[in-house]
Amino acid sequence: MNELYGRDLITTQDWSVEEIEKALDLAFEFKANRYDHPLNNCLDRRTFFMFFYNPSVRTRQSFEAAATELGGHAQFLEPKSMRLKTSKSAGETIEDAANVMSRYAVGIGIRILETALEYYGQGEEILRRYAEHASVPIVSMAHDKFHPCQGLADVMGYRMHAGKNLKGKKILQVWGKGALVRSWASVQESILINSRLGMDVTLAYPKGYDLDPQVIKWAKENAAASDSSFEIVHDLEEAYRNADFVYSRNWATADFYPEMAKHGVEAAKKKEIELAAKHDDWITTEEWMAKTRDGNAFFTHCGPVDRNAEVTDEVCDSPRSIVYDVAENRLHVQKAVMALTMGKQ
Repeated sequence: MNELYGRDLITTQDWSVEEIEKALDLAFEFKANRYDHPLNNCLDRRTFFMFFYNPSVRTRQSFEAAATELGGHAQFLEPKSMRLKTSKSAGETIEDAANVMSRYAVGIGIRILETALEYYGQGEEILRRYAEHASVPIVSMAHDKFHPCQGLADVMGYRMHAGKNLKGKKILQVWGKGALVRSWASVQESILINSRLGMDVTLAYPKGYDLDPQVIKWAKENAAASDSSFEIVHDLEEAYRNADFVYSRNWATADFYPEMAKHGVEAAKKKEIELAAKHDDWITTEEWMAKTRDGNAFFTHCGPVDRNAEVTDEVCDSPRSIVYDVAENRLHVQKAVMALTMGKQ
């Protein structure tokens, strides 16, 4: 029996380690047998709805390709072109929309990030409300708190290059300066799933870039349960030392949301970019990579990469970069998630 059938995926923290491993195992199967896997028709004549409150580079492409390769169809929807109720407009409620869409599709994906929200946590609330009222699985395609499919794709990439047993391997999740103001979603998912699966996680950032305290608490608990380590540092020398994987990523301060509410998105972004520019050392360079374990760490990023801000071209394009492998893995893990949670039994 497939215990994951009908389950939501809002964060991997909601799934057991065994369930995460089941999804990863199937993702590797799909990668090895991309066009001739026995489950390749499990979405035959079935539809997966994709709600894009925010645009994407690879999310729509990878989900549409995933649905097609499973024999189904992914339907692109933009809430701004639909008659949905918001705090500023009349329309169909989440409760009604979730119930009706459950009659049409076998699953619903939602992508909703900070510029579509009024406050941090609202995206998570919206996904949980859809999950409460829908009778089909709700899948986060990235929201303000978490990005579960990216977290799974990351782990798949690490295992491709360092083996399935990552116990004792150190991942450095490091803040990078940049002109793209990023949400906390990918970073928070990363520290949760990797601490859960036994990697030693170091989170490094300049003071003032603290993440969600509840997520940090979970990461510490995950590390304790998996007999690994989780630490927060503000010193780059300490951060890069003995790292096996380096994941450089910009993220906004906690002030971004209230600033956006007061002065608008562009003003809030401008303030974040000005603040980030003060931290010139926080870019992953060949010099920093040389300080990792034997100077041989892999570089990773969830994309889109802010080149020569978060990381230099030399590092991003080096033979130790697994950026494109991880990007490809989004397709495979999303096929696994869809097959397990909504594929015909």
